[in-house]
Amino acid sequence: MDMGRRNLMISAAALTLGPGALRSSSALGAGRAERPLGYAIVGLGYYGLDVIIPQFVNCAHSRLAAVVSGDPDKAKRVAAANGLPARSIYSYADFDTIRDNPDVDIVYVCLPNALHAAYTIRAARAGKHVMCEKPMAVSVAECEAMIAACKTANRKLMIGYRCHFEAFNREAMRLARTGAAGKIRYVRSEHGFVQRDPSKWRLKRALSGGGSLMDMGIYSLQAARYMTGEEPVAVTARESTDRRDPRFAEVEDMIDWTLEFPSGAIAGCQSMYSANQNRILLMGDAGRIELEPATRYAGNMMWLGKDGREQAVTPPAGPGKTQFAGQLDHLVASIRTGREPIVSGEEGLRDMRIVEAIYRSSREGRTIRLDNNRRPNART
Repeated sequence: MDMGRRNLMISAAALTLGPGALRSSSALGAGRAERPLGYAIVGLGYYGLDVIIPQFVNCAHSRLAAVVSGDPDKAKRVAAANGLPARSIYSYADFDTIRDNPDVDIVYVCLPNALHAAYTIRAARAGKHVMCEKPMAVSVAECEAMIAACKTANRKLMIGYRCHFEAFNREAMRLARTGAAGKIRYVRSEHGFVQRDPSKWRLKRALSGGGSLMDMGIYSLQAARYMTGEEPVAVTARESTDRRDPRFAEVEDMIDWTLEFPSGAIAGCQSMYSANQNRILLMGDAGRIELEPATRYAGNMMWLGKDGREQAVTPPAGPGKTQFAGQLDHLVASIRTGREPIVSGEEGLRDMRIVEAIYRSSREGRTIRLDNNRRPNART
């Protein structure tokens, strides 16, 4: 069986069983007094500093153990605010000495996309497990190198696909698997926001690896895969970008793509930096499941219906107090049980193979076949 399909089925089975399935894997040995594993947060930009670090108070098995930053004053302030000693502060230059810090078990890479591979590989070589933000890297080759480095070091690698731990998305996956909408025929997944500041690193190709596809597009692509439970076999894409706009001198604004699945289902996906959108819609032969907003940090909503929003859905709680806490503790569970994370490096690699095919299809103006885990080929 194709490993990508197998992992999706494993994830789907856990979701069908409900939140307890992930909780049981993170029980970490009931009755054992084990210390929370320590995370080093690499990158004190908005996501690392304002989103991830505040989540450790919600974790049962994870704690903040170190910070890594190119701004020594900021690093000192963050360390002091979180009760960390001076020895827990690292710069990018001395990052490799983190190997000597037994308080750090996991490195969480919250850097611009183009730096993900380098710091994941360095962390693995330092003997640390790795959580890496999405997208995993900027190329298939980098993803493969990251996986190889972690395997060589016998360290776990997990990608920060937080929606797998978010209550509404988990319930939508469960409902789709159990036939609430019947046989899924079509998925619509749209994610975007207005990126106004042309100085942002996400608009610099050398740091981002691309435009909206390498940012909000990952949500659209992931949703199409985890809602259908299938791997796509072909992709057709097109781009719409106003190159006169200084924001888009280097990267794309809007990109739209269609995925074809083995079951015959179709997914229409979109990402953009010039409009706000956050929606996932599943349509089957017996009804529909709709989320809007679908993948926010909080405040998501979901409905069931035949041809509209007829029944609001309140999902059961996720595996953690928040989706972020569930994600952080899941890697700890994977380390302690020896199991692979449900969103491992291989999952990030599969996304990047499809991302490369989307860019190629848009560039060449033709459908690209996706042959399991092999590199994409043009359809003749």
